[in-house]
Amino acid sequence: MADFTEKETLGKETRIENPPDYGMERGRQQSVSLNNNVSAKIQNPLDGIPRETLFHNVEDFARDAGMSDLIHLFQKGALVAQDPPAFEQVAELDESERDALRNEVLHKWRQPKSLYVTVILCSVGAAVQGWDQTGSNGANLSWPIAFGVPDSGPDATDYNTWIVGLVNAGPYVGSALLGCWMSDPLNNYFGRRGTIFISAIFCLFSVIGSAFSQSWPQLLVTRLLLGIGMGCKASTVPIYAAENCPAAIRGGLVMSWQMWTAFGIFLGFCANLAVVNAGAITWRLQLGSAFIPAVPLVVGVYFCPESPRWYIKKNRYNDAFRSLLRLRNTPLQAARDLYYIHAQILEEDAIIGKSNYVSRFIELFTIPRVRRATLASFTVMLAQQMCGINIIAFYSSTVFKNAGADNLQALLASWGFGLVNFVFAWPAVWTIDTFGRRSLLLFTFPQMAWTLLGAGFANKIPYTSAAHLGLVAFFVYLFAAFYSPGEGPVPFTYSAEVFPLSHREVGMSWAVATCLFWAAVLSITFPRILRAFGVTGSFGFYAGLNVIALVMIFLFVPETKQRTLEELDYVFAVPTRVFMRYQVTKALPWWFKRWILFQKNAKLEPLFKFEGNTAADQAKAVKAGTAKSSTKNDDSS
Repeated sequence: MADFTEKETLGKETRIENPPDYGMERGRQQSVSLNNNVSAKIQNPLDGIPRETLFHNVEDFARDAGMSDLIHLFQKGALVAQDPPAFEQVAELDESERDALRNEVLHKWRQPKSLYVTVILCSVGAAVQGWDQTGSNGANLSWPIAFGVPDSGPDATDYNTWIVGLVNAGPYVGSALLGCWMSDPLNNYFGRRGTIFISAIFCLFSVIGSAFSQSWPQLLVTRLLLGIGMGCKASTVPIYAAENCPAAIRGGLVMSWQMWTAFGIFLGFCANLAVVNAGAITWRLQLGSAFIPAVPLVVGVYFCPESPRWYIKKNRYNDAFRSLLRLRNTPLQAARDLYYIHAQILEEDAIIGKSNYVSRFIELFTIPRVRRATLASFTVMLAQQMCGINIIAFYSSTVFKNAGADNLQALLASWGFGLVNFVFAWPAVWTIDTFGRRSLLLFTFPQMAWTLLGAGFANKIPYTSAAHLGLVAFFVYLFAAFYSPGEGPVPFTYSAEVFPLSHREVGMSWAVATCLFWAAVLSITFPRILRAFGVTGSFGFYAGLNVIALVMIFLFVPETKQRTLEELDYVFAVPTRVFMRYQVTKALPWWFKRWILFQKNAKLEPLFKFEGNTAADQAKAVKAGTAKSSTKNDDSS
């Protein structure tokens, strides 16, 4: 951490009870409205403030935060935050600080160990989620028979299929109705780490309880309790990761939630196979094995730094700076991010003000900037259920058995699905911040539609043919390969970043509750749909939903890649009608000309315009400088 050590002043917690605006508007250009950004401008909140005024503001901020001895450091950070591409011209910086800022672009994955420890912890939380989901997948082949509610074979009834669906939906019902909504108050009182710890306790003991249940109502209760932990965790872990990560790699690191959820799903399938010959207790071992990844989550969460943005929300700037010192490579970067976050939060407070839990929930639908984020997160989360991935994740063993496999073959085919799902999630670590969230969704949804149709029609091949099961599995694997780098990682990454800090917990609770509520609906209804439509009709139904989801994403989901969480305020201040008009009248005709008519000279006028320089412009400046430097070196040689 360079030559910097934490000063004595950092040992004492300091709160700014009512942080003033420190003259943010003095010398500012006219501010862009965060509720009605018709011009689609993205503005740096420090842009246009004269140097002398900026320094005065920083002095006031540092004194009130109890960090007066760090005024010079915060002034340097504010200068860099005010005009990120111009850091080379900031005379106050030394060469090591300039190198650190260049490395944010040239070596963006070179981050402190504490950041990667945090991401690993979040990955463990995601693996818990995935393993919890698939324990029931293999257990579905035997627990209904053990409890006298078989959902297939000669003794199956419609009543039994609803019971099996309800038990499988238990975690999602518990999450959508209770777990997700507990996230906001738990985060408020216990912080991100405390909420993750509490959720991990639920995930640990509920799955052990499910292994010892003696009837399907007892099993249902344990799975409802599991849902409380899953809902709290799914609403908090992506936020925790998003708030700790730098903008340039935020998507790649936050999407680790889905990648390691996929890994948890794969491990769950491995566990299902490992105990397949355990006899009557097979399903108990399959359900109970999900406790394994919950143990390191319970033990490890407090070894990670708390979210600096949560500390700022609580006006604990001293603690926030301490967290940022662990999460950034240099004190300069920590000071820059702290002051920039503070400046943008003042802008948010000007339109949102103070609120309680109920009013924050109501404001999800009443404050225009927040309402647009609510719509976008609702769309991507609903689309995750509409695409059909969870009919495979929840019921792949059942689907493959209906396609002619025996129990072992069905579990092996499901294991293959889990492996494909995990392996193909890896490319998104790089593509999500390169191509963007929206682009990945728009590319992968059409592919998921035709692969589901392929799986459905493959089921028409006679059961006696070896190609029957092989082709069904092949198209299911193709479907997973397209899902994993697109609709897999995007929804949780996207929803964790789109809400302002004031509404981030309740907004994420809304998004995750949306996802898991519809997962519950899917889990309850799919056994009945499968019984009524068969494999072909069920896959065809979800292929149609993929097309509908594609249209919704095209119209309602803006791009968020490589913007700081604070800059997204301006993206979601653009009215929905303006965004939709642009997509229909400009983006769609351009796409048709460029990719259908192959007109290489077709040009698309960008929707968003940037006033002043923002963090993303730093990358352009560094790359341009590096290219110019290498050209000079070539000429001299």
